[in-house]
Amino acid sequence: MSIENLQGGEPAESASVREDASFAEILSNFEQQHADGPGAETVTGTVVAIGPEALLIDVGRKIEGSLPLSKWRETEDREPQTGMTVNVSVGPRNEEGYYTLSRIRVERPKDWTGLQAAFAEKRTIVGTVVEQVKGGFRVDVGVRAFMPASRSGVREMDEMPALVGQEVECRISKLDVDKEDVVVDRRVVLEELDAQRRERAFEALREGAVIRGRVRTVMDFGAFLDLGGVDGLLHVADMAYSRIANAADVVKPGDELEVKILKVDPASRKISLGLKQLSEDPWSVAGRTFHTGDRVSGTVSRLADFGAFVELLPGVDGLIHLSELSWNKRVRKPGDLLKIGDRVEAVILQVNAAERRISLGYKQALGDPWDQVPERFPVGSTVEGPITNLAQFGAFVELGEGIEGMIHISDVTNEKRIDHPREKLAKGQVVRAVVLEIDRDRRRLRLGLKQLEPTTVDHYISEHRPGDTVSGRLVDIQGNRARVELGEGVIATCRLQATLENKSSSVSESKPPSDVSTLSAMLAARWKGKGGEAGTVAKPAARTGEVRSFRIAHLDPANKVIELELAS
Repeated sequence: MSIENLQGGEPAESASVREDASFAEILSNFEQQHADGPGAETVTGTVVAIGPEALLIDVGRKIEGSLPLSKWRETEDREPQTGMTVNVSVGPRNEEGYYTLSRIRVERPKDWTGLQAAFAEKRTIVGTVVEQVKGGFRVDVGVRAFMPASRSGVREMDEMPALVGQEVECRISKLDVDKEDVVVDRRVVLEELDAQRRERAFEALREGAVIRGRVRTVMDFGAFLDLGGVDGLLHVADMAYSRIANAADVVKPGDELEVKILKVDPASRKISLGLKQLSEDPWSVAGRTFHTGDRVSGTVSRLADFGAFVELLPGVDGLIHLSELSWNKRVRKPGDLLKIGDRVEAVILQVNAAERRISLGYKQALGDPWDQVPERFPVGSTVEGPITNLAQFGAFVELGEGIEGMIHISDVTNEKRIDHPREKLAKGQVVRAVVLEIDRDRRRLRLGLKQLEPTTVDHYISEHRPGDTVSGRLVDIQGNRARVELGEGVIATCRLQATLENKSSSVSESKPPSDVSTLSAMLAARWKGKGGEAGTVAKPAARTGEVRSFRIAHLDPANKVIELELAS
């Protein structure tokens, strides 16, 4: 089609078309000139404003339509009024942004023959509401007809008087020529128009599109939105990324919302809508924001048997597993330590944004008390605390700040062999014990009770002083050191003196003394055990098993050490 044809068949020169006119402008002119054509949409609108040159009519869209007053007067003898309903055909938008409207020309029967034809063919006719009567209205359709209130299309009683004087489209539901009885139905026409409008609106919907709707009804599970003739469901799960208990907490009837069409089901004619989908998924934010090892804070949102959920961002919850609540306490359920609404700090152990999972550690944020155990409880130190639990193999002692020590059954007492720790200990009993071993990797602290009980060595040391002469039996000799048993269970150590041999023993028998007097002197010296010119004579050598006299050289009660030396 040429530009001349689009412009109504006039030559381009006579129409004064600018050379730089765009195709869009030409097409817009064409659409405006053909707005009354078969492609125009027919709707029932409401007059909302009356201007000096045009009427503004609400046609059920985001933007009103504009009907020139001249078009109104071509078909109407009465003056327009705000609130009147009129049937119009909707064309393209004009330069001011309003939809271009034109009046619908509907047949008005002129006689009974026309009424009979309209009744037989179920055609829509035009009539004027003359007055409100009992049970309905009188309508002029060329003859006087009755329209029941239930078929007027007016739902509220207080709105019925406004219908008087309006031109309405209706359909003849009963015709008795003999009795001149005519009954008309406006509601069926409105329902058909509404169904057509809904069908057009439904067909125009596309999944993924963003549209505007008005909240019509709010239920616990979601809200129904009017999308311009069709309803869509905004489920509570699609209102926000955070957990919402009731849809009424987010929306209320009358709210206008921009929503995204998630799904359109032509078979069931159901439309699923989403509100949260218009904002960025918080898990995408979480994937960029949180990293393993980060220290974060949040609010406990809910508790489960296996752990506590903490809201870090709206729609992003991290899980503190039961095992990550305490280093040493046996937590049976999260409620033992936390409650909903608590503000807590935690350490991120793992982030998996793709699976929408964040693992948190509560105990890690508190600090590992085992980091200070070697300094607080060194091996050999004495500790004190209550017994928290008794088992067949030993007893557990609470040392504070989540640190527990274990007393093995073999370290409970020196008195006798016991079958169970309960023979000597009770739960809740406060005991003093010695730290025997620290296993940092396995988080074990071994304690001993019997190590604090007085022994025979303790009694022996308490009854003697350095310098005392005591008797003992040599039980083991290694070089110049020996172990000496001073009594049952009392072992001391002794440094032995080197055995001195006579210097003359090294003299060969082949070299006898030079004279008798020298030999006599040597023999006398050996007999008396005194030093002489030939040297000294050593004490008899110590032998294992013999009993000797010793002098106490040193006593160490703390380490239970006794040091001896041979008595002269």
